[in-house]
Amino acid sequence: MDPTLEQPQSTNHIWDTLHLPQHWPVQADLLQWCQTMGPGEATILVMGGIVYLLYGYYIFRGLVLLNAGFFGAYVGSRIGEKAGSMFAGALMGGFIAGALAWPFMKYSVALMGGIFGALLGASAWRAIGLQPEMCWAGALMGLIAFGLLSFILFRVSVMMFTSLQGSVMLIFGILGLIYKYKDAAPKVTENMTIKPFLLPLAIFVPAILGLVYQHHQFGEADKK
Repeated sequence: MDPTLEQPQSTNHIWDTLHLPQHWPVQADLLQWCQTMGPGEATILVMGGIVYLLYGYYIFRGLVLLNAGFFGAYVGSRIGEKAGSMFAGALMGGFIAGALAWPFMKYSVALMGGIFGALLGASAWRAIGLQPEMCWAGALMGLIAFGLLSFILFRVSVMMFTSLQGSVMLIFGILGLIYKYKDAAPKVTENMTIKPFLLPLAIFVPAILGLVYQHHQFGEADKK
């Protein structure tokens, strides 16, 4: 096989795995994504998740810039793909998003909180069995509530959002690594399918612990 044919595929692999889903992802979709995740990506998620969990508020400006840059790079790569230059589009999109996020840090945090709120609202809407086609209503309520909370309780909101993102990254990264062991993968999928509460619980517990840790480490120091 011509090695030049494999170059674009490996270069674009990470972006190909980040295409927006055609429907609201359920737990089976998330587990499938963890199974197809590479070991390098899983390791990065684990290490990044630990940083977000433990030091989210201390370095939140850098983490918000990282989030904005990654989001801008993703949008730019999708635009650049249509224009024939995915890398250039990702580079330009990441730079523009980071440049806009820095002078509007509070609004960037509010936007990040609103996105988390929308995801949580839509997930809660589906979890309690309401009409799936109306899950946008739950997402809208979560977006408004968490976005406003970012302005009212800025410090607590930063800790909460970074703890939640760190927990999600950590758990998905760990699952991605576990799925690399063929003996453990079927057992994990079976347990997650039989007990669907395990995945939300696995995310919720580290998030709470990270929030408590950050508040203990940086909450009082911020008041002095």
